[in-house]
Amino acid sequence: MSSVSYHISSLLEKMTSTDKDFRFMATNDLMLELQKESIKLDEDSERKVVNMLLRLLEDKNGEVQNLAVKCLAPLVSKVKEPQVEAMVDILCANMTSDKEQLRDISSMGLKAVIAELPLSASGLSLTASVCKKITSQLIGAMGKQEDVSVQLEALDILSDMLGRLGGALVGFHSSLLSSLLPQLTSSRMAVRKRSILALGHLVPSCSPVLFSQLTDHLLKELAKNPQTSLTRTYIQCLATVSRQGGHRVGDHLEKLIPMVVKFTGVEDDELREYCFQAFEAFIRRCPKEMSPHVAMVTKLCLKFMTFDPNYNYDDSEEDEDSMDIEDGDDEESDDEYSDDDDMSWKVRRSAIKCLEAWISTRRDLLLSFYSSICPALLARFKEREENVRADVFAAFSTLLRQTRGGSSYHSLITAGSELGASRDQETAVALLKTQIPVIVKALHKQLKEKSLKSRQGCFCLLTELAHTVPGSLEEHIPALLPGIVFCLTDKSTSSTMRIDALSFFHVLLISHPPQAFQPHMQILLPAVLTCVDDTFYKITSEALLVTQQLVKVMRPQGQTATSGGFDPKPFIKEVFSVTMKRLKATDIDQEVKESAISCMGHMVCHLGDHLGTELPGVLVIFLDRLKNEITRLTAVKTLTLISASPLKIDLTSILPEALSVLGSFLRKNQRALKLSTLACLTVLVTHHAASIKPAALEPVLSEIPPLVDESDMHVSQVSITLLTCMAKACPSSLAKITSSVLPGVFKLIHSPLLQGGALLAILDFLQALVTSKATNLGYSQLLKSLMEPFQSSKTSADVLHRQSYHSVARCVAALSSASPKETPGTVTNLIQQVKTASSPESARVLALLCLGEVGRNGSLGGSKEVQGVILEAFSSTYEEIKTAASCALGGMAVGSLNEFLPFILKEISAQPRRQYLLLHSLKEVISACPASSLSPHVESIWALLFQHCESQEEGTRNLVAECLGKLTLVNPAQLLPRLKQQLKAGSPLARSTVVTAVKFTIVDHPAPIDSLLKDSIGEFLKTLQDSDINVRRVALVMFNSAAHNKPSLVQGLLGTVLPHLYKETQIRKDLIREVEMGPFKHTVDDGLDVRKAAFECMYTLLDSCLEGLDVLQFLDHVEEGLKDHYDIRMLTFLMLARLVSLCPAAVLQRLDRLVEPLKATCTTKVKAGSVKQEFEKQEELRRSAMRAVAALLAVPEVERSPSMAEFANQIRSNADMASIYQSVQGGEGGGMGPTEGMDIS
Repeated sequence: MSSVSYHISSLLEKMTSTDKDFRFMATNDLMLELQKESIKLDEDSERKVVNMLLRLLEDKNGEVQNLAVKCLAPLVSKVKEPQVEAMVDILCANMTSDKEQLRDISSMGLKAVIAELPLSASGLSLTASVCKKITSQLIGAMGKQEDVSVQLEALDILSDMLGRLGGALVGFHSSLLSSLLPQLTSSRMAVRKRSILALGHLVPSCSPVLFSQLTDHLLKELAKNPQTSLTRTYIQCLATVSRQGGHRVGDHLEKLIPMVVKFTGVEDDELREYCFQAFEAFIRRCPKEMSPHVAMVTKLCLKFMTFDPNYNYDDSEEDEDSMDIEDGDDEESDDEYSDDDDMSWKVRRSAIKCLEAWISTRRDLLLSFYSSICPALLARFKEREENVRADVFAAFSTLLRQTRGGSSYHSLITAGSELGASRDQETAVALLKTQIPVIVKALHKQLKEKSLKSRQGCFCLLTELAHTVPGSLEEHIPALLPGIVFCLTDKSTSSTMRIDALSFFHVLLISHPPQAFQPHMQILLPAVLTCVDDTFYKITSEALLVTQQLVKVMRPQGQTATSGGFDPKPFIKEVFSVTMKRLKATDIDQEVKESAISCMGHMVCHLGDHLGTELPGVLVIFLDRLKNEITRLTAVKTLTLISASPLKIDLTSILPEALSVLGSFLRKNQRALKLSTLACLTVLVTHHAASIKPAALEPVLSEIPPLVDESDMHVSQVSITLLTCMAKACPSSLAKITSSVLPGVFKLIHSPLLQGGALLAILDFLQALVTSKATNLGYSQLLKSLMEPFQSSKTSADVLHRQSYHSVARCVAALSSASPKETPGTVTNLIQQVKTASSPESARVLALLCLGEVGRNGSLGGSKEVQGVILEAFSSTYEEIKTAASCALGGMAVGSLNEFLPFILKEISAQPRRQYLLLHSLKEVISACPASSLSPHVESIWALLFQHCESQEEGTRNLVAECLGKLTLVNPAQLLPRLKQQLKAGSPLARSTVVTAVKFTIVDHPAPIDSLLKDSIGEFLKTLQDSDINVRRVALVMFNSAAHNKPSLVQGLLGTVLPHLYKETQIRKDLIREVEMGPFKHTVDDGLDVRKAAFECMYTLLDSCLEGLDVLQFLDHVEEGLKDHYDIRMLTFLMLARLVSLCPAAVLQRLDRLVEPLKATCTTKVKAGSVKQEFEKQEELRRSAMRAVAALLAVPEVERSPSMAEFANQIRSNADMASIYQSVQGGEGGGMGPTEGMDIS
């Protein structure tokens, strides 16, 4: 007998003892044993343990019973199936026992067992059989009408089971439904409520047929006009079913809405409340399908949100005086009226929540809400019932958030530059501005009310308002401040209330000009400083942030001590002493330490000249905080702030030590600290160069070389900016850098990753080096170091990346512009190098690019020779040299347009074979030249481009299109209409060139052409119906570009464009042809590119124009794409994952149809003899499909769908699929195992 079995049997023996303490301890020990992972029981022990625990459930001692129940849960996973079934049988039998205590304890046992039943594939058979047992017994128990408590327990357990294991009970769904529905008419309200809950859990996993059966039953019963209490139950059930069933309700709304509307007319407050809860559920779950009913439901809400038959609001416009007199009696009069039986507040509240649901789900109706809902909500700010008033505030805050454009997908569109989106928004904001006086008038009284909930609601609402329309409260600040001060100083105020008041005040200070607060300083400061002294750390740190803003208000940056008409002197001492107390303390919370450092930093920065003798002491504390690991980051930022102060604070006392500490930070591994330190050093060197000795900078300089590295471009950029500042401010300190820093800088210049900000920083640095003459490095040495790697023969040149040629060329141009005397010589050398046929190709390419960049700066000498050199390079046998020559020519033309542009245009006409290269040069000119200098040449360029717009070469056509598009931006009013005319005139090739040209007029930042484009893009999009397939393809690409860069251009046209877009997603048989390749036949699909372009457009629309899409219709086409060609399936898997996160409800509605293609992709195997590429393609497809599956499984309700649950189990049980799933999860950063990730009840 194994030791475990022996130990267990000795415990079982003790459990039969007559001493209850023995039984208790033995049961406790058994529970601890069962909780161990390692425990294994043999069959005999299993049976004995189960029997003993079931016996103990009937123990006379309650504590022993409770422990026995706790043992059942861990036992489920430790014993075999027959034992679990035996356990469940007895527990179910006990459920109908006469002893109430045994019933209760058994129902607890059943719940514990249900919670532990396995969801993994291996345990599914156990789960299913146990569920069957429990369900059949419970359905029997529910039928027993004589004992209500049995029914209640049974319903409770059923709810638990359906909630967690709905999928496993599919076979029982219909019998459950038929036994639950009669319970809705039970005479006991508790039974009805629990039946409703159970039905709610049944809904997500039941079949559509059963769902219809349930809704039809409710409708049929409601149509009989039953007594009010039954009607309430049915409407409540309807609301629960809608909340849980989500999208499915959409199909039944036409029948449901009139029924619910009818019952709002019944004089019963509770029933009305349930009606509005049902409306709210409909709106939240099916906002699209509710569109036809917006007006009617809103009208009902507006009517009932003021429904208060037992209280007479004084509707006459109260003037200020009468209001003040009323204030005293207010509370009493409320109490007189708060009749305990008055339930009308629940009706008002549910109506308001219903309005909030409209506001949060239908942002597209925002403007109409401003005319209908906004005034009604404002009028209800006077609501007497505290809970309802809080909901009024919440609804109004939602309206403000929607105005700000905070809805989940709208914030993805860069709303600032949008036209259409922002027009609505601007109108809404304008409407809101007109209401602000009304809002403030209604709220400022409530800020002094006793009710904390109301005050918090007011602050939240005002904070939203300040965010939505910054600066709008300026003239109302005198009205709001007394309320804020009251909340900060009132003894009875809770700490959360104070924090709310402080954070609102903080937002107010940030979003309004300082002059608005200066007159009120006497009242404001004492109140805030009292909060700084508060014992609760959260209040202190919030108050310090507010104090920091108040310091800025006392003397905004840029004002001298006297100007501005406000003298901060009287307040300085008080603020300083309170802040100093917090700054000195070391035994306080981290948050307070950081706020205190920051606040004192602002004080030194803005008012340092008033601190006098206190200043050195403060600086010493800052130095101390700089050395402390916990506060160093905040201290670095604060030091940066002080160094940049216009008051020129004297830092000499701490500079040498601070510099060595800052130098040591550059070694640390914390990136944020490195970046802040570099920024701080840059400011110090710029503003305090005079007080820094070169020796003091050595600890910093020695740490910079490792930071200049391609592995972190941003840190490199900031480091090089610091070096540039040193070269300008204290050049002597750079004497030693030649050997240390420069090799790293050159390595970076030759790196393929260098671009953007880092490149610009290097250009500045090189120019500063040459002009400072601090180092012994002159122009010629720098030039040599730059160009050296390109001079060697073939071998190393292959290693150099294309990007590094361009970077070096930019550096050469920067150096030559910094030393104009040297430029002519450099140009001669470069020309010589291009001419020398024997020099390596890399050197000639570089020389050409350098000529282009030097020419771009306009410092080229005699152009005739250069033109000859370029033309010669065009005839080179090396492609790289030709391309470099075309770039160079473009660059030179940008620098001296009148010399080179006519030459380019003449050559384009004269040299058809070099056309492509010359067009590249022209494109460079059009892209880089300012409109004013191009204007005289527009006509000649335009005419030339249209001669070539029908070229047979697609590459040439695309270049012509790009030139046309960018040229149109020079003078849109004149040229855009011309492009439009060309649509009618040309051949299909010309049309495709014109449409592609339109794509290049759409840029991702606001441009003068936008308004013109908005009016004419509809014309260009008509080419989606063109007879030529290529024109349709480029039209889709152009549409995609518009949707991506400027959604506002196409948002209004979606209604007409989408049908044509969807049409292009379909596979067309007439475009598929067979090609014979020797003995093999090969199918070619000419429509594939167009379909791909269409699906790419759809993907873009998801991000930018989701509001304009009918998601269900959209999903139909995604579904088709899931069965299409490899490329398209990859796209649709991405779309599906995106849709799941954006609108899960719609995806759930189509889930059963989407699962099949996903399943097919995940389970397909490639034929054994296929080539390697086939295997790789299939593997990539499966991974992509699995990502979509993982996104789906992240939605809690998904596994309630039987087909999805089955697929999830298939993944878990198949090692191959489980490993793909796991790797996908890991890649997404989820890192969950296949079972953990999916066990979502």
